[in-house]
Amino acid sequence: MEENKTRINKFLSETGYCSRREADKLLEQGRITINGKVPELGTKVSVEDEIRVDGKLIREKTSKPVYLAFHKPAGIECTTNLSVKNNIVDYINYPKRIFPIGRLDKASEGLIFMTDDGDIVNKILRARNNHEKEYIVTVDKPITERFIQRMSNGIPILDTVTRKCKVEQVSKFVFKIILTQGLNRQIRRMCEYLDYEVTRLKRVRIINIELDVPLGRYRDLTDAEIKELNQLIAPSSKTEEASLPKATPNPISRKRK
Repeated sequence: MEENKTRINKFLSETGYCSRREADKLLEQGRITINGKVPELGTKVSVEDEIRVDGKLIREKTSKPVYLAFHKPAGIECTTNLSVKNNIVDYINYPKRIFPIGRLDKASEGLIFMTDDGDIVNKILRARNNHEKEYIVTVDKPITERFIQRMSNGIPILDTVTRKCKVEQVSKFVFKIILTQGLNRQIRRMCEYLDYEVTRLKRVRIINIELDVPLGRYRDLTDAEIKELNQLIAPSSKTEEASLPKATPNPISRKRK
């Protein structure tokens, strides 16, 4: 019956094979078959269908999803492409197929989530959800009050102006910044605009999860952390109103727990 069917990209994310975005790419590349035929984008499937990716049979997920907090070293590439040298999947060498939620520049270190739950990837990556990410940044010359003010109030990069954010000086060359958007190499580009160069960038928090593992190590998220995380991402992911300006929380006014 039609009500028991789900779109192929959602099905693959729920099995933990990949995110919906990755599933759409696989579809476009003709690497997915349903009952021996290459489907169209948006095709719906049920558990009775035989779904294969690159010839490999995909089954429904029966085990508990994996959620890891990983301390990525600089030099590791956040990609699931195993042909890329120093890719994150080979580095972690986890016994199950997992993938990163979002990205962290190759030159940067710090917290990144790894999972086999494609659905949570979708929720977290939606820019309108305004999820906080906190970084400690070291630059090549002394930080000024003007630098802090300008970084806080928005910098023109990539044909847009960055959202207002919380920036705080830590020491002569180090500042803390909390972002609610994830533009490509955002912090580095913001600093470059003000004629500063980032010499070290470390992400220390994503939403409610703090970085608390040694470099190159990972840990499972606790049930309590996962429950709180789901509560924090649920409201804005379930309604289109989340994309409206009035529903967007001010990142500066939110107090860190």
